[in-house]
Amino acid sequence: MNHLLDTKTDRLYIRPYRTDDFDKSFSLMQDKDLYRFLHFDVMNYVEYQGLFNWLIQSYESKGMDFKYSFAIILNETNQLIGWVGVGNLDFLQDEKEIYYLVGQDHWGKGFAYEAAQEVVNYSFNTLGLSRVVAKVAPENLASKRIIEKLGFKFEYELNNLPEEHAECNGELLYSLDKQDFSS
Repeated sequence: MNHLLDTKTDRLYIRPYRTDDFDKSFSLMQDKDLYRFLHFDVMNYVEYQGLFNWLIQSYESKGMDFKYSFAIILNETNQLIGWVGVGNLDFLQDEKEIYYLVGQDHWGKGFAYEAAQEVVNYSFNTLGLSRVVAKVAPENLASKRIIEKLGFKFEYELNNLPEEHAECNGELLYSLDKQDFSS
């Protein structure tokens, strides 16, 4: 697992999930307000346990078919405050997307930007990707600011996606090439 993101910034520790993160992660994800722009909803304990186990098993993925999610921990308190990741964008086979979420108590403090910056750097400099994308709901102004601050450029609005991905229709797709990213 030495290819996985495991790094500290001044304020954050970003690392692979561990089995002992489950209760903290489950608790964080019980806030209904966090799901405003997500395509799933609050899960019960058993459902979340299945997702959490899948997240940990995904670290064993080989090659270019992967989805890696990492815990965001506050250095100061050792509190799990969110997650960040990179991986397959299901409806665009050749694209890798970055994604992130920070709990409401920590909004507006730059933590999502800081974590996303680390995962973009990791994507280019450890995974060897030459391009990453991010998709965002047009009304999610905070997330749009984050990806634009990272240097992502708007490409197009997602439309006419197959039924299993129709919930993403209307979202905006942004991209960033490695040569345009300054880590």
